[in-house]
Amino acid sequence: MHGYGSNEHDLFSFAEYLHEDFLVVSVRAPYSLQPMGHAWYAIHFDQEQGKWSDDNQAKASIKHIHRFLDELNDEHPYDKTQIHLLGFSQGGILSYALGLSYPEKFASIAVLSGYLNENITKLQPISTPPHVFVAHGTLDEVVPFDWGKRSVGLLEENGIKPKVSYEPVGHTLGQKGFQDLLKWHEQLRAHQG
Repeated sequence: MHGYGSNEHDLFSFAEYLHEDFLVVSVRAPYSLQPMGHAWYAIHFDQEQGKWSDDNQAKASIKHIHRFLDELNDEHPYDKTQIHLLGFSQGGILSYALGLSYPEKFASIAVLSGYLNENITKLQPISTPPHVFVAHGTLDEVVPFDWGKRSVGLLEENGIKPKVSYEPVGHTLGQKGFQDLLKWHEQLRAHQG
């Protein structure tokens, strides 16, 4: 899932690096932004609250993804026990929300430059948590590194041990993070047989 102001083509370049057996799907967020971008939910700026997210739109996007996955299965049947989420920035925030609120539906979550928004994520005791990968730039000027690091702490408090990759880059996935993501993905695939 792409970030705020982007579209479904943004992360699709990752597909060529994943195993050929995977059905790789990139989803466009439902809210249009001018001139060509899209968002999973609005981000507002005002004097009273500063920068804040429209959590109701985020929750509607979560429902949108659930419907999309059902429709996708009708058209391209897939193994429902092997749904892996990957999201950048706002798409990463949504990946956390989906994967942790509905852990029985997702095998893994990869969050790139995102954070765990507790207003849209139902953190709960999970008997078999999804595998989690987190990459974040220590110089991120959009989603502060501290937010990403705090999210990793919340995961650990709830018994989830994510694979973490930090590097001194801004709001992007750096080379180290990309290589760590591919290595994690390959280990996960080998582990699941």
